[in-house]
Amino acid sequence: MAEMLVIRHAQASFGADDYDRLSDLGHRQSELVGAALREAGWHPDRCITGTLTRQKQTLMSMGFSAPPEEHAGWNEYDFHDLLAVRFGGVVPEAVRSERKTHFRTLRETILEWQGGGLSGARESYAAFADRVAAASAFARDTDARRVLVISSGGAIGQLVSAALGAPASQMIQLNLQVKNTSMTRFIFNASAFFLHEFNATPHLAAADRQPMLTYS
Repeated sequence: MAEMLVIRHAQASFGADDYDRLSDLGHRQSELVGAALREAGWHPDRCITGTLTRQKQTLMSMGFSAPPEEHAGWNEYDFHDLLAVRFGGVVPEAVRSERKTHFRTLRETILEWQGGGLSGARESYAAFADRVAAASAFARDTDARRVLVISSGGAIGQLVSAALGAPASQMIQLNLQVKNTSMTRFIFNASAFFLHEFNATPHLAAADRQPMLTYS
């Protein structure tokens, strides 16, 4: 059996004009998860990211030398677009800048999207689910024994939900739990694919590192 280790990108720049880049803490989180994998003797045979800057920067700061591949299916859903559609193009300031309000509203918005609402969004929920499945198939179409993927919370939530055969609504519940640089591990071969570990952050478990745990 081979392993596919899917890591959520490190902390991005919440509330900044350009969210799609790592914060200083995000780079440090990336260094720590990369070091933890090397200390455990886990070296990837294949590295894949989506096309987002925060995903690529995470892999770069992890310090692995395998040349990265890209598949856009690992990208996050466009939450800016979904919120804009829900609020008619004018997203309330509290939703944009207050974390609790933002994530509560995001959950409500995703459930509406999954239920077939938000017509006019650039991507339907069905299209999102299909591209995540295609990205997973791409990553597993390989002779590599250890596949490292850097993705985003929504794609990871969708992948785990689908692997467990859970209702679609479970995706956002999982999505909102996924910590920055957390590790979600799958085991696979030509005929099997199953979840082995979800949302693990052993590299941040020490008491002096627990303040480094983030979710956005």
